[in-house]
Amino acid sequence: MDRRDFLALGIGMTVAAGFPSIIGKAAGFDLPPLPYKDDALAPVISANTIGFHYGKHHRGYVDNLNKLAKGTEFESMGLESAVLLSAKQKNAPIFNNAAQIWNHNFYWNSLRPNGGSKPSGKLLEKINESFGDWDKFRKAFADTTVSQFGTGWGWLVADNKGKLSVIKTGDADVPMTQGLKPLLTIDVWEHAYYLDYQNRRAAYVDAVIDKLLNWDFALKNLG
Repeated sequence: MDRRDFLALGIGMTVAAGFPSIIGKAAGFDLPPLPYKDDALAPVISANTIGFHYGKHHRGYVDNLNKLAKGTEFESMGLESAVLLSAKQKNAPIFNNAAQIWNHNFYWNSLRPNGGSKPSGKLLEKINESFGDWDKFRKAFADTTVSQFGTGWGWLVADNKGKLSVIKTGDADVPMTQGLKPLLTIDVWEHAYYLDYQNRRAAYVDAVIDKLLNWDFALKNLG
């Protein structure tokens, strides 16, 4: 089984497990509304950045996918089905745009106003079990995310036994390529932070972890 076939299997398993509806269950390729106002994450992420990131880049993936899918079997599919089939077929143009829509939908919901700090209850217990303590987790998540070379994503994930880890993926790739369930993500494509932080990627990642992470969303994904 090659990497794309494994990706397809992983996404199929995630969808079958009832992954949260916020990543797009309805048929068609629409731009989901943000779960908050475009200035709600300021000053960590400005309304200006949201305007370009969500309004231009995210929307661009949706527009591109609809153009690519027109007149094909993908046209009437839901988002996850398009990711699954394009991965199986090794259809890079469809996969890259569909997966980037999926990633961005997930990213916006990984953040919330007045988020960050430590989670509590089950999630904190899992973090302590998997990393040793909160400080070790925080350092691992920040270091892994910042060190992604070029475009990509940092992720908090769980394996099939519930053990947590942090990983990074390049471009449009998703944790399911490694058989892992995503709990939270941080976008480190430059358009996610450059208007606010220029080349200070680490400052952006630190601010997101400390002030914006949506631990309720992570707990829902953990199940």
